[in-house]
Amino acid sequence: MPDSQIVFETVRLILRRMVMNDLDFIATMLADPEVMRFYPHCYSLEQSQRWVQGVLDGYDRCGHSFFLVMDRKTHQPLGQVGLLSQNVDGVEESEIGYLIHRPFWRQGFASEAAIGTRDYAFDELGKRRLISLIRQINIPSQGVAKKVGMTVETTTIHSELEHLVFSLTRDED
Repeated sequence: MPDSQIVFETVRLILRRMVMNDLDFIATMLADPEVMRFYPHCYSLEQSQRWVQGVLDGYDRCGHSFFLVMDRKTHQPLGQVGLLSQNVDGVEESEIGYLIHRPFWRQGFASEAAIGTRDYAFDELGKRRLISLIRQINIPSQGVAKKVGMTVETTTIHSELEHLVFSLTRDED
């Protein structure tokens, strides 16, 4: 793995830019009904390929998107966590998004990667405000947002579904 693809590391994780060669892992994850239970549907291979292409386009457009989360010791892919550009009620927002594959749930990987993404967004990218869009029924993701330091600000309709808007604003130095 070229070092140029690594965005940052945490105690247990490497977060790196995704490449199209990651499609097999991403497609397996996005086809899992449990992983996708809070999304409108599971993704086919073709839809997963478009998903990965959208991630790659995000790097070109704004320099960030989902990153592939990997175990530091084994380099096993675990999921995707990153910083997404979202339009929320007409305002461009920076969202911490996270999706960990089911075999790796309940080990703190989403929280660790999301906290690393928060720090990266604030310290390296100079972001002042971050959000996470989470469906009200998605209690595990709400727990991650709280560990990142976010609180519920409001609700919004995103992708035709109601979402809670969790937010965190960086204190002025």
